[in-house]
Amino acid sequence: MRGAVAVESGKDTVEIVDDLDVDEPGHGEVAVAIRAAGICHSDLSGMNGTILQRFPFVPGHEGSGEVVAVGDGVDSVHEGDHVIVAWTPPCGRCKACLRGQPNLCIDIFFKMQGQPRFSRGSEEIFGFAGTGTWTERMVLPEQAVVTVPADVPFDVAALIGCGVTTGVGAAVNTAKVAVGSSVVVIGCGGVGISAIQGARLCGAAEIVAVDTVPRKLEDAVRFGATKGVLPDDLPSAVAEVTGGEGFDYAFECIGTAPTFRSAWDATRRGGTTVIVGAGRGDATLSLNGFELFFSEKALLGSYYGSADVRTEFHRLIRLWRAGRLDLEGMVSARLDLSEVNDGLGALQRGEVVRQVVTL
Repeated sequence: MRGAVAVESGKDTVEIVDDLDVDEPGHGEVAVAIRAAGICHSDLSGMNGTILQRFPFVPGHEGSGEVVAVGDGVDSVHEGDHVIVAWTPPCGRCKACLRGQPNLCIDIFFKMQGQPRFSRGSEEIFGFAGTGTWTERMVLPEQAVVTVPADVPFDVAALIGCGVTTGVGAAVNTAKVAVGSSVVVIGCGGVGISAIQGARLCGAAEIVAVDTVPRKLEDAVRFGATKGVLPDDLPSAVAEVTGGEGFDYAFECIGTAPTFRSAWDATRRGGTTVIVGAGRGDATLSLNGFELFFSEKALLGSYYGSADVRTEFHRLIRLWRAGRLDLEGMVSARLDLSEVNDGLGALQRGEVVRQVVTL
């Protein structure tokens, strides 16, 4: 089958191949024909070493498609079902799942990451984050797919698989943004735009978007931000919108040390800073003891939007149907697999919110 393969760390392009093989589904597994896959900056992070990943690998972790085969013991999905790929699937039995934090379950996720499900001849090939949606077919544990109604477009469904869930969930689930509050979102890619939409859903009164790309600031306003500013203009926005106090909530959606600090500094005393961006292991945030004590700010990480994918995907679909979430607008371009490198380049240059590959 056809697929995209990242060959070695540090490259920002992939090889498009047509001789990729995939395992058959075993016990408790399903085979999915991928119909659409999102191009997310996390895929680039896996390629450049920001996120640790074994090479070679098939990138992609946002995806949707149709179940085409099921292994023994599978009873939650059936052939013909339309599904969204959940790259961190909950096992339902571990301590994280039982205490109501299924997004932190690692039992299935770690097994997926360590198992090369693809191959080219004798060469084993891994899937990014244990998945690998930039190909025509993949095999996953049944817990890693969530059945959705067949009338949900595949491109919309694919975005729900990560970016939308991560961003909306950061505002709704992690921070629990209060009605009438002030919010700043640093980074207006797919996750940042989703965080803006999540803050709007929660009833935030002021939502300031920050990015280095003017076009993305225009997109942010279209999706619900009340104001868009360049990084150098953030201090003036703090003064104008909050009277210099700082925002009630700050969301960092990039994953770099300087933007971690910017989000923290833009948060008012007693407010909440949420780190959503996936940063390098050496990207650190330095805080002194006095500012922690005196500011009484909350510093939170948000992993996969603090969401239970088994119910969250369906909640987002209901909000989309009701016109409360603009998901079609996030699909800025539709590419085929041969154009995926063009999509990666556009994402790096900041020209798009999200692109979707149709297969």
